[in-house]
Amino acid sequence: MKKRIVLSMLSFLFLPLMAQQAKQWKENLKPRLVVLTDIGDCNVEPDDMESVVRLLAYADRFEIEAIMTTIGWNCDPYPEEWAQNLTKVVDAYAKDVQNLKARSSQTSFLSIDKENSKQQLGYWPSVEYIRSRVMSGSHRAGIKVIGKDNDSPGSEFLIKLADEDDDRPIWVATWGGGNTLAQAIWRVQQTRTPEQLKAFLHKFRIYTITDQDMKYDMRMNRAYSSHMWMRREFKDDLKFIWDEGTWQLQCDLGKKYWDKHKQYIQGHGAMGSIYPHYKWGVEGDTPSFLYVMPNGLSDPEDPTQAGWGGCHAYGISPDSITYAWNSWQEPQKTITENYKCRFYPDELNDFAARMQWAHEGKGNTNPYVIINGKKGITPIHIKAKAGKTIHLDASKSTDSEGDNLSFLWWQQPEAGSYKSNITISNNKSSSINIAIPQDAAGKSIHFVCEVHDDGAFNLVSYRRVIFDVN
Repeated sequence: MKKRIVLSMLSFLFLPLMAQQAKQWKENLKPRLVVLTDIGDCNVEPDDMESVVRLLAYADRFEIEAIMTTIGWNCDPYPEEWAQNLTKVVDAYAKDVQNLKARSSQTSFLSIDKENSKQQLGYWPSVEYIRSRVMSGSHRAGIKVIGKDNDSPGSEFLIKLADEDDDRPIWVATWGGGNTLAQAIWRVQQTRTPEQLKAFLHKFRIYTITDQDMKYDMRMNRAYSSHMWMRREFKDDLKFIWDEGTWQLQCDLGKKYWDKHKQYIQGHGAMGSIYPHYKWGVEGDTPSFLYVMPNGLSDPEDPTQAGWGGCHAYGISPDSITYAWNSWQEPQKTITENYKCRFYPDELNDFAARMQWAHEGKGNTNPYVIINGKKGITPIHIKAKAGKTIHLDASKSTDSEGDNLSFLWWQQPEAGSYKSNITISNNKSSSINIAIPQDAAGKSIHFVCEVHDDGAFNLVSYRRVIFDVN
């Protein structure tokens, strides 16, 4: 892998400028993703294995930098034999990717050297690449193990990733404990200057599914966890999203829709054949990467934007001491749950369509949303004047299969600084007119264009439009 140089980024305690993310989309590059998973015996907890299947069914949407085994509620230390469950999914991907790559009209794989460089959206990586990115993370829990004897292949690899010449942020999806990232931070703190440490931290964003850097019966002892240390010591430099609710709703909705999982996921392709039955809940860790999903609905750099992984507000954490982006308190809890329930049927349909591709090598693909002639998935920023009317036209949106398209326009007041609701006339039309209120001057207003096709699974795509009112 090529050596890269760490580039300094501005502090992002609150909402950052979206220049880096916009550049990523402009270049049509995948978001960088590292997964820390406590994948284990399916008789103990099968949901990590379910989430790995889902992740690899979307390997064309994420640059999977690494999948690292680590501790969780049910394992301290992590049992080495449990990693075989991850190997099983990767082996199944080796079979399914031959069909999945047809979804992108991909006929071959790049060389491993090119795969180790920047990957374009739509590219399905080889199984050799995925296997090279599976490794051990930290296998002991808690802040007390952080130190000179806790380095692992995973923590060392995180440092290498941050040193690459790549200005895309590295999203760390934490399904178990975040001890591996904490160890990497500690090591850099010991060996580099304060400025270099700051640059290192600016490379990462972390989305944790609850706090599993401890055993389950200790879960309220927040000070035991390395997560608290990261939030407290690096609050101005490490963007930390603490999911203490979306993952539970993901579990419950999965159980509610389990018949659909049995019909369209299980038994479809090699990965579907090993997709296990749930025990406590379904795919509780999946929101961590759905949050980063490049589908036009949200920019993960702005946690207030509603997406498949929830939406969040910056505030006090459940430990009542540190601060993070979260949705555990009202009114944010109800807000994010309402969006999650709204999006879940489409999220599951999208997964089902991909498993059909894995099984048959053919199927439906998502429509392309084009607004006012602008293609892509990056949010469209429009400068507007209070009291004026803005025309938005999505009639040029297309579908590869020639399916008919239906449209729905809606406002997300939580994401913008203008909080009042704006009526959208004919919000199911392909084009609309929006009257900018007089009292919106100096504020931002967020709208989403949601487009479904009428093909198999009625697949959806989105485009966000942001009015900057002067």
